[in-house]
Amino acid sequence: MNSGKYIWQCADWPHWRYNPKRLVHLLAQVHHAQGHLLGRMQDIGMGLRDQATLQVLTEDVLKTSEIEGERLNPETVRSSVARRLGVDVGTQNIRYAHGAGSALAPADRHVDGVVEMVLDATWRFDQPLTDERLFGWHAALFPTGYSGLNKIRTGGWRDDASGPMQVVSGPVGREKVHYEAPPADQLDAQVSDFLHWFNSVDEPDFMIKAGLAHLWFVTIHPFDDGNGRIARAVGDMALAQADQSPQRFYSLSAQTQREREDYYDRLEQTQKSSLDVTNWLEWFLGCLLRAMQGADITLSAVLTKARFWQHWSDTPMNERQIKLLNRLLNGFEGKLTTSKWGKIAKCSPDTALRDITDLLNRGVLLKSDAGGRSTSYELTPLD
Repeated sequence: MNSGKYIWQCADWPHWRYNPKRLVHLLAQVHHAQGHLLGRMQDIGMGLRDQATLQVLTEDVLKTSEIEGERLNPETVRSSVARRLGVDVGTQNIRYAHGAGSALAPADRHVDGVVEMVLDATWRFDQPLTDERLFGWHAALFPTGYSGLNKIRTGGWRDDASGPMQVVSGPVGREKVHYEAPPADQLDAQVSDFLHWFNSVDEPDFMIKAGLAHLWFVTIHPFDDGNGRIARAVGDMALAQADQSPQRFYSLSAQTQREREDYYDRLEQTQKSSLDVTNWLEWFLGCLLRAMQGADITLSAVLTKARFWQHWSDTPMNERQIKLLNRLLNGFEGKLTTSKWGKIAKCSPDTALRDITDLLNRGVLLKSDAGGRSTSYELTPLD
């Protein structure tokens, strides 16, 4: 029973309980999807695996920040990930790039910090999770020591100097308190219990461990800010342990962002309930399954893109043509017309028409059958 308002006030905190029988079918589906995805990745070359990993990690970094309402620059994120993975997105692999045929985007301290945290969690999945490591992740997220305009405590747990740590929403004066975390004077003991469990206690399944780790960390809420992002990194670390691989072929953060409203609702319900977290784990495993199933689509897109460029590898093209073809391969919204080509490529209508005509003559593009006032173009299907 919960004698208080929040889960950490339960008399038997933090002894989690769940009903394995309710989870067995979902776990079987998740493991099947995991095996299918890892099998597909083993069947392709190292270069394509690197491209798939680059795309997934870029999305992971973007979406873990978007969940918190922060939007990062996609090209800066992609460049930061590529630097750390050692993936060439410069001139040699220009045609596989997401955008123009330029080399890496300039570095950004804040973006680099998020990338470093995400990669450290997965690359070093077999290393212990410690206070110092968590402090390093937190400092990387907030390299200036500020969150927005607010000075925050980095390199240590929150001290509650401004009052209890609360998750609130709504305008000033009419805030709604969704959750209040344990007091700061309990954090040393709370985090110590969590780290001991994470590093040394074997749950029946790593997928279960990932769901519990995320919930447990975000419930303790030990930092002034960044707790959600760090909780997702901790969960990703457990998932890398499940895969026994640092390479990421699916993004749970991206799927969580798609289900953001449901995620927050489930979290609030769980944190105001008992230590029976079966409902939370059902949602978490379902979200994980949908992330893995969605990764199949991502992988197919990577393979389609690679096959396209392999087919046209001997065809000379300029940077504008490469940029626009990549936009089509990445899922162009609407119809590609001469005027849109000019706006995206930042060139004159005459230059855009010459680019398009050249690709039409080479068979790379064809005129769309779809009607409309303006002529539009699409990629020529490959056999």
